[in-house]
Amino acid sequence: MGKRELGIYVHIPFCARKCSYCDFLSFPAGISVQEYYFKKLREEIASFSLSGDYEAVCVYFGGGTPSLPDPGQIVKTLDLIRETFTVSRDAEITIECNPGTLDRHRLETYRRAGFNRLSIGLQSADDTLLGTLGRIHTFGTFRREYREARETGYDNISIDLMYGLPNQTLSSWKDTIEKTMELDPEHVSAYSLIIEEGTPFWDRYHEDDEEKRRGSRPLFLPDEETEGKMLELLKSSLSDIGIYRYEISSYAKPGYESRHNTGYWLRREYAGFGLGASGQIRDVRYRNRSGLEDYLKCTADTGYIEEKTTLTREDEISETMILGLRMIRGVDLIHFEEQFHVRAGDIFGEVIDRFCRAGLLEITDHCLRLTDRGFDVSNLVMCEFL
Repeated sequence: MGKRELGIYVHIPFCARKCSYCDFLSFPAGISVQEYYFKKLREEIASFSLSGDYEAVCVYFGGGTPSLPDPGQIVKTLDLIRETFTVSRDAEITIECNPGTLDRHRLETYRRAGFNRLSIGLQSADDTLLGTLGRIHTFGTFRREYREARETGYDNISIDLMYGLPNQTLSSWKDTIEKTMELDPEHVSAYSLIIEEGTPFWDRYHEDDEEKRRGSRPLFLPDEETEGKMLELLKSSLSDIGIYRYEISSYAKPGYESRHNTGYWLRREYAGFGLGASGQIRDVRYRNRSGLEDYLKCTADTGYIEEKTTLTREDEISETMILGLRMIRGVDLIHFEEQFHVRAGDIFGEVIDRFCRAGLLEITDHCLRLTDRGFDVSNLVMCEFL
């Protein structure tokens, strides 16, 4: 029997400045706090044990801004992961980076340590919009650091983009896409702005967001029709240069689909480390403590986990359908039957038939997938599989 595939996620919560739209678990912190956090983080990793034979196929440092702290702390943490886990020789090892925090020394240090993939948050090539978002970089900063990454030897780089931004026009979005295409990345993630409560954007734009949701024309945010055109422009432009959509928000050249991303949608087991990180081993999902003080007081004896949930068979069936439908290829119905010893049609037959008749779902090569129209209303479809 072969080894079980495992994903590893490491949360680095520190950032230079909180962005105006961000509701992630992240915050600025001084050097001493960062150093103590990494000490506790490595203690958590060292105390982790697995029952069974696992091999990590991807390691992902996310945040926050993992490229902000001393790169030596990142290297020590990755080295410990290799000591604690069996990491496959061709594992995808990613670090999230924000422009304005990268330099050649950091890039070379990550590269020597074994990082082979960068995920860089551009968001927009429009400097005015970057200022609105609260980002610390300009497009010129991003382009310089991106070129340094290429010169340092990185041949797998993902660029993050955002659309549906306040006062963003179709022409400014087109300019961002064109500048992204000129850089020839291997992967692009593109997200529509969501106005989250508790963020500075909530105070400024939540009423505007509600107008858009009701179908009315908002004052500052692009309306639904414009946002739809932005998405279509992105898809067509990227496909013209061989970068294809493989998941709702992700696009890649063939062979460069993110193992970290797809692992979530295919429900691969994963271990999560750090403040607020989540993990799932077999049918147990857990979440770490999310308060910094609480986490820093933890020991191997007290444990780092705040919450555990044992998934039922029904939970796993629903998640397999909902998460699998995020992928362009959809849910493999043969694999579903092999895994759960029941056909998807026996459980969800009425839902599948209804959405197939409506042109929102289709079955192709034994895979149930969303159609192009279905992706436009994916939340409506997916909630029916709960």
